[in-house]
Amino acid sequence: MNPFTVQPEAARAAAQPRGRLPWALTPRALYLLLAGCLFLAPAFFRARYALGMLAWDACVIIAAIVDGARLPAPRSIDIAREWLGAPSLGRDVELELAITQHGGRLIHCTLLDDLPAPFLDQPVSYSVDAYPEARVAVRYRFTPAQRGDHATGNVYVQYRSNIGLAERWAVATLTQTVRIYPTLRTPEENRLYLARHRRIELQMRMRRQRGMGRDFESLRDYLEGDEIRDICWTASARRGSPVTRLYETEKSQAVWLVLDSGRLQGARVGRYTKLDQATAAALALAQIALTSGDRVGLLAYGRDTQQLVLPGRGAAHLRILLDALAQVRPEALEADHLRATATLMHRQSRRSLVLWMTDFAASAMQPEVLDAAAHLVRRHLLLFIAISQLDVQRQADAMPHTVDAMFETAAAQELLDRRERLLRRLQERGAMTLETQPQSLAGSVLNRYLEVKEQGLL
Repeated sequence: MNPFTVQPEAARAAAQPRGRLPWALTPRALYLLLAGCLFLAPAFFRARYALGMLAWDACVIIAAIVDGARLPAPRSIDIAREWLGAPSLGRDVELELAITQHGGRLIHCTLLDDLPAPFLDQPVSYSVDAYPEARVAVRYRFTPAQRGDHATGNVYVQYRSNIGLAERWAVATLTQTVRIYPTLRTPEENRLYLARHRRIELQMRMRRQRGMGRDFESLRDYLEGDEIRDICWTASARRGSPVTRLYETEKSQAVWLVLDSGRLQGARVGRYTKLDQATAAALALAQIALTSGDRVGLLAYGRDTQQLVLPGRGAAHLRILLDALAQVRPEALEADHLRATATLMHRQSRRSLVLWMTDFAASAMQPEVLDAAAHLVRRHLLLFIAISQLDVQRQADAMPHTVDAMFETAAAQELLDRRERLLRRLQERGAMTLETQPQSLAGSVLNRYLEVKEQGLL
């Protein structure tokens, strides 16, 4: 299934009366009633003109009652909400509201779609003219602000006739659970990375990368300098002389996406959180890695494991990853890095590429994540990814003009220096590191992944 066509199902329902008295006078009727007060001026001279005001208002009220009675019943109005795309962060999604009324006259409707804050900052309303037995639709666009599963609200309808003396209120129960996905990259955005991957694959096919990797390629006579572990003893016994196995780079490797969803990743960088940026980068990498033939797994964790998807391949597996990433949520407590490492080591025994998106706590103690990373690098190729703290960087680059500003700048510079030393310590232990700004996270991660493929580091 193509994830770019994944969209919520349409919701349809017949409207129901809203409130015990689901109709009221319109502003036009109130103005006409107010116009009856004009009879009060001559009433100062002749009292019978006051009766004229009462007669006028009675006529207006009777006309309004007749007008309201001729309006279609709410149950004869069908409302539909259709999604014209998959809601995802950073992408506009188009939504259509449609109304079909089975009454016998034209009505003027105001539709109010009550979507919650993850979709819209405030509900939107639109005015449409609904003819009998004709479907009328209105479309609007918005940008979702929060991943995950969210319940939508109802659609409220306010309608009146051409006379416009009375209006009725109705509500259509269109509540449904809609999943907002991480930022979905289009094929056009991935075109350059796919082209680079095809070039790397062609170069490796020409070189064949003999002696690297652990996929068996062929046999040859033993040469001085060959490793003892590569000797094929059965073939050596048949030939009567040492024979060495040749290997080539694995064509299908395991790539693990490890996402920290603890307290630090809930910090906002602009409109979205660090975790939102990390899920978008993880999804982009999954698209490229699955296209290249690699198997992709996911481990998202906080105090405990939130999402665990074992490595797999294919479009169906990408859909599984997409749903899992949409449900990763930030937690208020620090993440348990050691437990996540133990889970990954238990699930993945063979050497694989681990892309770990996390961050350091601002404390004087050595972060727990360093100890956890030390366990991973013994078996896996680790790429440690941290999102830059733009506010700290701006404060460190600022020119202080007061004593307080000087201390703040010094503290920011010390914090950045500590992060640099921690990343250098990870490199000394055998891990690859990457610190990048949020807006370039996905591109930087994809480039690093392709570098690993090009150099055959696995």
